[in-house]
Amino acid sequence: MSTGQERIALFIDGANLHATAKTLGFDIDYKRLLGEFRARGYLLRAYYYTALIEEQEYSSIRPLIDWLDYNGFTVVTKAAKEFTDAMGRRKVKGNMDIELAVDAMELSARVDHVVLFSGDGDFRYLVEVLQRRGVKVSVVSTVSVQPAMIADELRRQADEFIDLAHLSQRIGRDPSERPVRPAGEMPGFVRDRPRPPRPIAPTRPLADEGER
Repeated sequence: MSTGQERIALFIDGANLHATAKTLGFDIDYKRLLGEFRARGYLLRAYYYTALIEEQEYSSIRPLIDWLDYNGFTVVTKAAKEFTDAMGRRKVKGNMDIELAVDAMELSARVDHVVLFSGDGDFRYLVEVLQRRGVKVSVVSTVSVQPAMIADELRRQADEFIDLAHLSQRIGRDPSERPVRPAGEMPGFVRDRPRPPRPIAPTRPLADEGER
C-alpha cells in the first residue's frame, strides 16, 4: 500500500442492495464492484450481510454466498425467523443491522473511509458515530426512483452520497449473463446446508429477504 492511500472498507446490506438494484433494473456484478473500490484506494475489507432460512429447499442463491466467500468478501449470515402475521400471511424477518454496526465500529480505528451499501435510516446514528471517530462515510443507494430508496436522514448524515444508478455501468452484470430461476423456486433466503463445489463465477444477487 502506497503512503497516503485511503484505507476503505465496504459494508453491504445484502437484501437492501439487491432491492435497490432490482428497482433500478440491473444485477450487481460483485467482481466488478470489488474492482471499482480497489481502484479508489486500499480495500481493507468487504463485508456482505444476509440472513438464511434453514428449512427452505436449496436455492440458486447459495452459490452467490459461496462465491463471495471465496473471492474477497467476508460473508456474515444468521438464521432468519419465520412467522405468521395477524392476517395469516407468512412473513420472514432477517435483520442484520446489529452485526453490521458492531463490525463497522470494531474496524473504525483501522480505516479512513467506510462505504455503506444501504438506504436504511436506522444506520444514521452509526454513520454519525463513525464520523466522530474521524472516519469518512459514504452511503450507496438511490434517489433516481420514486419513492427514493434511501432515508432522507441517512443521506443528509453521510459525508458523501453515491447514487447506485450512476454506478450501474461500472458494476452491473451484462443482462445476457443473468441465470434463469428454476420454476417454483422461492427467492430471498436459502437453506443452511453443506456447500456445493466451489463456483467459478458469481450468480444472481440475493433476492428480497422479507420484512426488515
